[in-house]
Amino acid sequence: MAEERKKEQTKKSNYYEISGDKAERKRKFCPKCGAGVFMADHKDRYACGKCGYMEKKE
Repeated sequence: MAEERKKEQTKKSNYYEISGDKAERKRKFCPKCGAGVFMADHKDRYACGKCGYMEKKE
C-alpha cells in the first residue's frame, strides 16, 4: 500500500514582512480574485492558484 502524502501548509507569516509597527506584503494580490488571494512567484511568471490567472515577468 502506497503512503499518502500530506499537503504541507504554508505559513501566513511567509507572505508578510514586519518592519516596526507595519506589516508589508511580499507577494502580489490576484487582480481577478481580489485582496486576500496571493499569487505564486515563479521564475518567469506570477500565477494565481485559485482562478488560474497568470502574468509574465518582464
